[in-house]
Amino acid sequence: MTTKRYGQTAPMPDSIRHFMRAGQHPARALPCPHCGVAAHRPCRIPSRSVPLAQVHQQRIDARAQMVACCPTCQVTPTVPCHADGRALEGGVVHPARHTEADRSAA
Repeated sequence: MTTKRYGQTAPMPDSIRHFMRAGQHPARALPCPHCGVAAHRPCRIPSRSVPLAQVHQQRIDARAQMVACCPTCQVTPTVPCHADGRALEGGVVHPARHTEADRSAA
């Protein structure tokens, strides 16, 4: 029986693996709705496919919508923020929801 030195990695739950990724924005845990990259991949400039050092604002908004309730419009996670009964344009979320998402991640 041979042992592979650089074979498969040890099994690790996704919840732990996410926190082990030092230095990455928590929004990278989701696919980017702007440039279409997969989860845990850096955002890219769609026209040139150049990787970016930061994540797109749309990805940050998607994370806030996925994990936090909005104190401004009182919606639950996964429900888009709204103003006067209409969803905000382009999937934008209220600034208070970003704060709530950052608080829940800590």
